[in-house]
Amino acid sequence: MATYELPELPYDYDALEPAIDQRIMELHHDKHHQGYVDGANAALDKLEEMRGSGDFGDVRSVKRSLAFNLSGHVNHTVFWSNMHPDGGGEPEGELSDAFDDHFGGYDQFKQDFSAAAKGVEGSGWGMLVYDHIADKPIVAAAENHQNQHPQGATPLLVCDVWEHAYYLQYENNRGEYVDNFWDVVNWDDVEERFQQAKQADTIPKHTGSH
Repeated sequence: MATYELPELPYDYDALEPAIDQRIMELHHDKHHQGYVDGANAALDKLEEMRGSGDFGDVRSVKRSLAFNLSGHVNHTVFWSNMHPDGGGEPEGELSDAFDDHFGGYDQFKQDFSAAAKGVEGSGWGMLVYDHIADKPIVAAAENHQNQHPQGATPLLVCDVWEHAYYLQYENNRGEYVDNFWDVVNWDDVEERFQQAKQADTIPKHTGSH
């Protein structure tokens, strides 16, 4: 039985138009995301075979495949929920306060995030994540799905800037795609993830006494 499964989209394929068109969503969800799910499951199956046989000769490439595909699955699962047909606007409540405290305001956060997403070298993601060590949100730019992502940080808001996320509609204009992404951001979802991350004690703050 597969460990990971493709989640259904929380809206219709054409629901995010004009920001993201229907054909992109069909291919992105049904083909690309499904590919990461299949890749992660295949890597787990291969590791189980290795443990059974005792032959770990190719373990490095299998572990790399698991990290890549599982991270792709996680990021896309967050990405779909991060968007909504009635999205856009600005956050409210504690998330808005956090932007004031840690970025100097929403506009400064948006500039930081947009610059990170637009500036990814090659394929990757712009990401707002919660750093459990510092207990605060930070902006990161991940290459591929996992490279340069802070260890132990929880994704709150992600923007996929792999070409398959926008090229059919925006061609090579990643910047326009990122600018239009803000029109569909589901701030209720981001706020909920922020609250859950704040309450989760996922990393010990102290590893010993001095």
